[in-house]
Amino acid sequence: MKQKFLKFLFFLVFSTIFKFSDAKSISETPIFNQIFNTTQQWRSPPQFLTTELNPTPQFLVAGILSFIAAAISSAGGIGGGGMFIPILTIVAGSDLKTASSYSAFMVTGGSIANVACQLLLEKRGGGKPLIDYDVVLLSEPFMLLGVSLGVIFNVVLPEWLITLFFAIFLAFCTFKTFKSGVSFWRVESEGIKRQGSLKIESSGGIEQPLLGEEKLGIPWLKIVMLVLIWLSFFVLYLLRGNRYGEGLINIKTCGTVYWIISSIQIPLSIIFTVIILLHKKSAKKASATQQENRAFKTETGLVFSIMALLAGVLGGIFGIGGGMLISPLLIQIGMQPEVTAATCSFMVLFSSSMSAMQYVLLGMDEIYGALILSAICFVASLIGLTIVQRAIMKHGRASLIVFSVGLVMALSTVLMTSFGAVAVWSDYTSGKNMGFKKPC
Repeated sequence: MKQKFLKFLFFLVFSTIFKFSDAKSISETPIFNQIFNTTQQWRSPPQFLTTELNPTPQFLVAGILSFIAAAISSAGGIGGGGMFIPILTIVAGSDLKTASSYSAFMVTGGSIANVACQLLLEKRGGGKPLIDYDVVLLSEPFMLLGVSLGVIFNVVLPEWLITLFFAIFLAFCTFKTFKSGVSFWRVESEGIKRQGSLKIESSGGIEQPLLGEEKLGIPWLKIVMLVLIWLSFFVLYLLRGNRYGEGLINIKTCGTVYWIISSIQIPLSIIFTVIILLHKKSAKKASATQQENRAFKTETGLVFSIMALLAGVLGGIFGIGGGMLISPLLIQIGMQPEVTAATCSFMVLFSSSMSAMQYVLLGMDEIYGALILSAICFVASLIGLTIVQRAIMKHGRASLIVFSVGLVMALSTVLMTSFGAVAVWSDYTSGKNMGFKKPC
């Protein structure tokens, strides 16, 4: 099976690289020209809102589709940026930079609703934590570092290679997620048969987080640590600015000071991770419970940091949030679906809010439209999460969360790959460079 997959992958890469010479003949066909020109005309960038703040037809259609996308994404806690960006670019006709800024606000709005619902569920469940705060702490520093590295790779790598890697990676993750969903479904079915009713115990994963027992209530010390991490990276991003020279201080883009500030993120991520690991290790030694002692290992904590770094790099390359990439990984290592959804939504809240704040402080256009779409996603996430939670309570099927993640990933694979293919074709027909580029 692996040999067939490798052969197929080699053939796909080979044909993609060496068949650009045949593309000219295809582009000269009347049918292809008509389809491509129609797509390009629809994507001509209009204004989202008029000067009187009246929404345009494109904005209304994009809002409706975003509402549906946010409702579906909310159950898995993965944000939905993989669907928001294609909706805004293809349907609303926005350019990629504007779509990315709007998407950051939309994901933030949905994440706020998601986290609020999860905290409410914890309170109703007697204070048992759904969010694994230790996983968030160990993941967030390296995820933010990975995003910065991924953005650099996004500039260097050619568009066709990014689209190809995105399609292969996300298709593979979608397959594995649906496979895990089927496994969870079978386990739940066996539990239903054994108990003779639809009520099964899905709280086993909640009572035992992957990195040890969580105390009841909100761990404010860990929240403060997360906020400190957020502020540290946020200040670095503002000082450095983006590759367009937009920042709080006047420095040369990709100059010596620019790269020095960027490189500070590496030791900063390591320092935060070491502090968290040492604190967790000391808490383990002081703990009187053997369950806590058995649960935590330093190697386990490092695994989460590496996973977060990988998810951040891929998220930066593909231009989507890390939640969609790290959620399948957490499911694969055995985290319960409900805990995975709550933990990912909490992580996405920190990363998306940082992006949104950067866009605001660096001079974002049409902020009212972003706030409107953010409110739409907030309401949609509340509705979607309420429906899914009721379905889980009624049928005892936490695997619905896994299938929700898989559905979002499948839709994102189709939308992002299609959008990327159109962009690649447009670059080729316009004679743009199809090879590797310099980071600056």
